[in-house]
Amino acid sequence: MSLMGSLYLGVSGLQTSNNALNTTAHNMSNLDTVGYTRQQVSQATRTYNTISKGRPNWQQLGLGVNYSQTRQIRDYFLDKNYRRESGRSAFYDVAYSALEEIEDVLGESYEGHAFSIAVTDLWTAVEELSKDPTLAVNQNLFVTRANEFITKAQAVYTSLEEYQDNMNQSVAQDVETINKYAQQIEALNRQIARIEGGVEHANDLRDQRNYLLDELATMASISYHEDSFGYLSVQMEGVDLVKGGLVNTISLHEDPKTGFYTPYWEMLANYSYDEYGNKYLTEDALKSARVFDLERPISSITNTDIGSLKSTLLARGDHRATAQELKDINPDGEYKAGWYDTHISQSIIMNVQAEFDQLINAVVTKINGILKEAAELESASYPDSTYLRDANGNPYQLFEQIVADGSTCKLPDGTVVELGWNVSNIEINIELRQSPTLLGFRLTDSSEDNATAEKLKKAFEEAIYTLNPNVQTPVCFVDYYKNLVSQVANTGSVFGDIMESQTVTVDSLFNAREQIIGVSSDEELTNMIMFQNAYNASSRYINVVSEMLEHILTTLGR
Repeated sequence: MSLMGSLYLGVSGLQTSNNALNTTAHNMSNLDTVGYTRQQVSQATRTYNTISKGRPNWQQLGLGVNYSQTRQIRDYFLDKNYRRESGRSAFYDVAYSALEEIEDVLGESYEGHAFSIAVTDLWTAVEELSKDPTLAVNQNLFVTRANEFITKAQAVYTSLEEYQDNMNQSVAQDVETINKYAQQIEALNRQIARIEGGVEHANDLRDQRNYLLDELATMASISYHEDSFGYLSVQMEGVDLVKGGLVNTISLHEDPKTGFYTPYWEMLANYSYDEYGNKYLTEDALKSARVFDLERPISSITNTDIGSLKSTLLARGDHRATAQELKDINPDGEYKAGWYDTHISQSIIMNVQAEFDQLINAVVTKINGILKEAAELESASYPDSTYLRDANGNPYQLFEQIVADGSTCKLPDGTVVELGWNVSNIEINIELRQSPTLLGFRLTDSSEDNATAEKLKKAFEEAIYTLNPNVQTPVCFVDYYKNLVSQVANTGSVFGDIMESQTVTVDSLFNAREQIIGVSSDEELTNMIMFQNAYNASSRYINVVSEMLEHILTTLGR
């Protein structure tokens, strides 16, 4: 190769080293940039100049170094595992936070309603009543504590409803965020494809897209695939979210009764139209287009425990649960075998609502039943007796329904369940509240009705109630609430342990991934010295060639 041609070798070294230094500086300047992936210079030899093809070897001269590309360093499998586990971690984080909130509502912290005090106070009032049922002070205490019991119960249930509403707003915000991320990914797809259609690499845009994938993975279960043109297709819960330049937008269906949102796929929705041309979704159409199948069992084996949005929907539930649903009676008052296991048990808030309402329902109906039984027994002996009866001759009921329901449901075993006795539909009898002495507890023959007072006491001591169909241990009223709180605490402890385990897993994967994609200042400084020395070497090479040319020209010029 001629000396003039040799200059090109040095120039190629200068250019490549200069570009490599720029890449290193770019890495260093983004040392703390969230989502940034370190870039690496890829060098290659330029085409060789073949002088001859004789044996045993060809005679070739190299033409220098070529700066082939600046590539990102990523590990596909680490990315996939990290995103899956971060989604699982977010799922249990939401569940754990929900249980902590419920503990506060139930009175396990100073911010709660301290409902356990209301249960204990009512039990104490019943005990005092059993000692002397005819004493006006005891009667007044009994009615007052019963009123406090219902008032605090309604406050607890209302707080659970408010928390459901808060989670419902979180659903709307998460769906909005997912749609925004999907639109951004699609826009980045177009930019990346346009830039990489030439010779450049859109590494920074790819960083933005990968960051969006990381965020999207915490909200739902996703999978993705990049084609040869740089377009990234994203599937969420097995359905295309971004594909072929299109975004499958997620819409929200608002339940007209509860106001709860159900996310569904806009493109999969089969709308119906009313007489005015307004479109709406039938229940069957919504079921076939919904994003999440919340009736599937939650399991890490089947990867159904991934995503904060799914966890929020599960924790919130789809309606306000009541005690009747523990007996597989749906909100419409119809018996549906397996209703509790399918629709209630997997929802944190709905399960607590149903179990809490069952306690209130049991206390209310039991006390009312004992008072009614006492009045009927006395009437059996004395037909004209007004004992424990109002002015119309009806047995006094300490608790009444705010809106009288009167409907019933017959279970397969023949048991008839009276509906309508849910915590939000109960109030204290206004007559007894104003005049507790109307209870009297003095029979027609002027004797004390100690038997009825004793029945009220035993009602609180009977261990015949279970939290839900899947719990076998029977408890009494007082222990029921304690067990309910313990169940919430134990479940929270389990979810807390899972969350901590997931945190360790996610941190481990994150650190492993950072070792590959993260910028190391020490490594970059080492590269900077290496490329700087390479630049200096190329510069010195050019100086040597230049001096040789100058020497030849000077010598020939003489």
